[in-house]
Amino acid sequence: MSMEQDVTMDITAASGTAIAPAARAVEVIGTDLTERSLRRYLEGIAGVDAVGLEARAAGLGTRSIKKESKAWALDKVISLIDLTTLEGADTPGKVRSLAAKAKVPDANDLSTPQVAAVCVYGDMVPYAVTALGAAHAGARSDGGGVNVAAVATAFPSGRASRSVKLADTVDAVAAGADEIDMVIDRGAFLSGRYGQVFDEIVAVKEACKRVDGSYAHLKVILETGELSTYDNVRRASWLAILAGGDFIKTSTGKVSPAATLPVTLSMLEVVRDWHRLTGEQVGVKPAGGIRTSKDAIKYLVTVAETVGEEWLQPHLFRFGASSLLNDVLLQRQKLATGHYSGSSYVTID
Repeated sequence: MSMEQDVTMDITAASGTAIAPAARAVEVIGTDLTERSLRRYLEGIAGVDAVGLEARAAGLGTRSIKKESKAWALDKVISLIDLTTLEGADTPGKVRSLAAKAKVPDANDLSTPQVAAVCVYGDMVPYAVTALGAAHAGARSDGGGVNVAAVATAFPSGRASRSVKLADTVDAVAAGADEIDMVIDRGAFLSGRYGQVFDEIVAVKEACKRVDGSYAHLKVILETGELSTYDNVRRASWLAILAGGDFIKTSTGKVSPAATLPVTLSMLEVVRDWHRLTGEQVGVKPAGGIRTSKDAIKYLVTVAETVGEEWLQPHLFRFGASSLLNDVLLQRQKLATGHYSGSSYVTID
């Protein structure tokens, strides 16, 4: 896209049809969408009071859950987890094992809720879909079940051509992925090339289209650990939502720091402001580093206090985690039996 070329023209030339996110962005920004107008809008967003943000996050992190509510909170956390394996050594067998745990997190207590999704690399999607079977959300008509999420767009670095990123997305959706977790080009964002990042998100969103005309949900990973400042996190959040992201996600889990409470609070505030502006609901997914039920409950409180309890549903909030589930299961067993079980009482992911 040239410096002054209308983004909608660029997208129309690529896809042959007008793209709704571009039209929505024009409506929100209030002028033709160009690199200059997009930059002016994003850089005009009020800066973040870092001291105030961190103080509020710290205060929310001290809120306690009453004993009678803890069982509800633990079950809620489980229902919001994207059970994840994103290793180079992943095998079909490991994915099948993960899917089995997603369906039945605790074989000794079948009242334990299922997780929200299994998150894998794109080439592992067919194994996850098959292993979930009737539990796969795509195989059900009741709106329940476990989704399959696939990381795409040259995860985790995002360093690939756009054609490769789009092919990565198309392949995962064709294989049965219900959700796509894409990474933004952090180099382009940090260089101020907001139009390039916008265009890419819109193009990936279009690549999420299924043959029946529906779309896989798109989670846009900001990799907040590389964005360095809360102001950048806020701008990147607005940019991702303007471009049509269904979720904004903190991290790949491969960069430190990953999810933090202040960063997640900042993103939730953007989602709150977007909802007030447009009436639309966008999801938030903190990912990486959330390992204990105690920490997870802090996030539940932060969500409820910032955007409302309505967001505590799988289509609006997720935890990206691999080890969190085991700790929550042990805490759940403690509530049921009155004593802590050893780690051998939960399966190794």
